[in-house]
Amino acid sequence: MVASIKTHRDEVGLTDGELLIGGSWGPGSAERTWTHSHPATGEDVASFPVASPADVDRAVRAARTAFDEGPWPRSRATEKIRILRRVADLVRASGDELLALQALDNSVPLSFGGVYGMSAAFVADVFDHHAGWVDKLAGETLPPYQGGDHLVMTLREPAGVVAAIVPWNAPLLLTAQKLAPALAAGCTVVLKPSEYATFAVLRLARLIEEAGLPAGVLNVVTGPGDPTGDALINHPMIDKISFTGSRAVGRKIIEASAGTFKRVSLELGGKSPALVFADGDAGTAAALTMGTVTLGLSGQVCLAQTRALVHQDKVDEFNGMAEMIAGMVSYGNPFDPAVTSAPLINSRQLDRVLTLIDAGRSEGARLVCGGTRGDGELAAGNFVAPTLFTDVRNDMTIAREEIFGPVLSVIPFTDEDEAIKIANTTEYGLAATVWTADIKRALRMTRALRAGTVGINGYGLEPHAAFGGYQQSGIGREGGRTAIEAYTELKTVLIPTTDEMM
Repeated sequence: MVASIKTHRDEVGLTDGELLIGGSWGPGSAERTWTHSHPATGEDVASFPVASPADVDRAVRAARTAFDEGPWPRSRATEKIRILRRVADLVRASGDELLALQALDNSVPLSFGGVYGMSAAFVADVFDHHAGWVDKLAGETLPPYQGGDHLVMTLREPAGVVAAIVPWNAPLLLTAQKLAPALAAGCTVVLKPSEYATFAVLRLARLIEEAGLPAGVLNVVTGPGDPTGDALINHPMIDKISFTGSRAVGRKIIEASAGTFKRVSLELGGKSPALVFADGDAGTAAALTMGTVTLGLSGQVCLAQTRALVHQDKVDEFNGMAEMIAGMVSYGNPFDPAVTSAPLINSRQLDRVLTLIDAGRSEGARLVCGGTRGDGELAAGNFVAPTLFTDVRNDMTIAREEIFGPVLSVIPFTDEDEAIKIANTTEYGLAATVWTADIKRALRMTRALRAGTVGINGYGLEPHAAFGGYQQSGIGREGGRTAIEAYTELKTVLIPTTDEMM
């Protein structure tokens, strides 16, 4: 039975949320609120303000003042490092609370919190990693190219006021991936969490405040895209937008950025392939691939390997193990340690996933298992049974669309050339895995695949490695040096060392 979420809300001590503007927490000016419904039970969890355009304007102006006049962009490296490492320490100490709040947000089960990429430890490591970059954001000196004797040097300076917009599926991790490099670079931030996963982010913001960040450096506005997100991305005082979410919203951000030529970083999803060759471990490949679309977030993650490209000699073995993994999935209350997987985030996404499953059937794919929504005690939630399709063609809707649900499509291939062609015939290019015992083949595939990250016989996340994609998977990278440099501007300085003209 799916127990009441309200019991866990009371245990955590969750109360209604507030806006953070200029160092002060409080309600929105319009007195409009959003009540969050839990995706597993439909129960109301708590409410938070819908920030109006006037609220957003106040938040952006607070960030602008903190950038132009405040101490943070001009702080010594030791001070930035101290505060960011203090954030990491506070996150580790508050890990259980943060994961409980995240379970109240999006219903990701606590049993999944031990997986490194979804853990509070990973969030803390992101802040620690970027703290280590603060005193290494160096420019360079160049020899004079022509003219008199002079010094040519470059400086890296903070980009300015950042609008950071975070989705609901991994709110803690993705907030850290934006805030840590932005703050390390010396930027100020207006953060907008998803209206479907707000409370864990609000708690993280309070921890960042507790670490000693000056007032106005971090501001938080809550609410949906209309009106809150629209007001934020269109504000003329925003210098850079960092967004993770759908391609449709990504296009709106590109359009909004054009007026003032805002810098943008976009992570827009994927339709990632797992390539399983005849000499690969098909059983392990099936277990891990099916796991990315059924366990934890139930496929509601951008890097899920939702297309399994399997050599024709291994299809039956792969399908057998994938179906077994599907049968091990357990749904219910995310606070129950026996629960492995989350529901879909809302009824709109539930309807979309069921529609795409129907498209798979009608276009000729063979349904191995799943394809139905939860019933009985699960009927009140947005649950869909783990779904496996085989005999899929790459031109089918389920092979092209990012479903964002527990659906895996198995596509057979005969040789390397066909596998590469199928893998690269997509509008996305975020991630891929290659399953083979042949290191030469693995390296050939790595070079041939148009994807931002390629895993060999497995896949994972690293806080110090760049993450992002090709094509319509987005613009830019998060993680590592590339991420922090994306929150800087590069300035060239010319200094004569004699009276001779340059």
